[in-house]
Amino acid sequence: PPNVFLSTALSIKSVGMSHTGYTRLIVEKPFGHDLKSAQKLTNDLSASFDESYLYRIDHYLGKEMVQNLLVMRFGNILFEPVWSRDYISSVIFTFKEDFGTEGRGGYFDKSGIIRDVIQNHLMQVFSLLTMAPPVKISGDDYSVYVRNAKVEVLKCIAPINFYEVVIGQYSTDETGKRLGYLQDETVPNDSLTPTFATLVLRINNRRWDGVPFIFKAGKALNERKAEVRVQFKQPPGSSFMFAGADCPRNELVMRVQPDTSTYLKMNIKAPGLRNDPLQSEMDLTYNERYPNAYNPDAYTRLILEVMRGNQAVFVRSDELLASWEIFTPLLEAIE
Repeated sequence: PPNVFLSTALSIKSVGMSHTGYTRLIVEKPFGHDLKSAQKLTNDLSASFDESYLYRIDHYLGKEMVQNLLVMRFGNILFEPVWSRDYISSVIFTFKEDFGTEGRGGYFDKSGIIRDVIQNHLMQVFSLLTMAPPVKISGDDYSVYVRNAKVEVLKCIAPINFYEVVIGQYSTDETGKRLGYLQDETVPNDSLTPTFATLVLRINNRRWDGVPFIFKAGKALNERKAEVRVQFKQPPGSSFMFAGADCPRNELVMRVQPDTSTYLKMNIKAPGLRNDPLQSEMDLTYNERYPNAYNPDAYTRLILEVMRGNQAVFVRSDELLASWEIFTPLLEAIE
């Protein structure tokens, strides 16, 4: 728990340092409660350990689809030329859980959905999707290049417009079987902690200026799903070209969970004698395409990367503080 981070680190520094091998300190979230507390935690830890020892773990960085983002973006020539404001109209990050706190509201009520999901998990996906191409994504010292690129894009984010934020709490459902958030005995009766939030981030740089990045996250919703949906612009002149027939926009969807998959929505000719465009999907569902592949869970991957000394999939201090700088004003306004 966060209240023993420092004392545990000091004990390791005192008696747990290896003199023949290596020492690596894994720190699990939450990495602070706001910018001020994150800065204090960073300063306290850095007084005993420099950044090379620290591995701030966010399990989303160990998920198959999140790790696949870099290979998809930079290993395929067709994506990077259109990966900008010139061709992309919006990007939607979605996180949905089909269950509530259910007796575990003590921890959640102190954080809320923005701290618990958006500020960390979804922001990791966001930074990998929007960052400029790093010098390397594998090989010697590639961790430095990837993490530098992530921080650079975070530094370009405009202050959140409060008029582009919606928050709420789930209530008892129509059947009465699922109790509302305030009916959870572990939640204070007067709690204003959001269990749902949607907000918009905007990046002030040449690549992304004008593109809204929409975040949606909530508990006790209609399904369990985490995905990224990249929506491209309307094909120019399509309405005239197809005599007014609807030409749906292309979308690239990367589903993190469940059923890891990537699919591209594209238009084809409708079967038969007509030439109307019809939207279809090029689908890569991992458990169908690679049914026998070993796909370890996120923590297994990340612990292995700690042993390898690969810090690219861990959160650096300046990235952590840049993220808190974005969200702290909103959190303070809500509270």
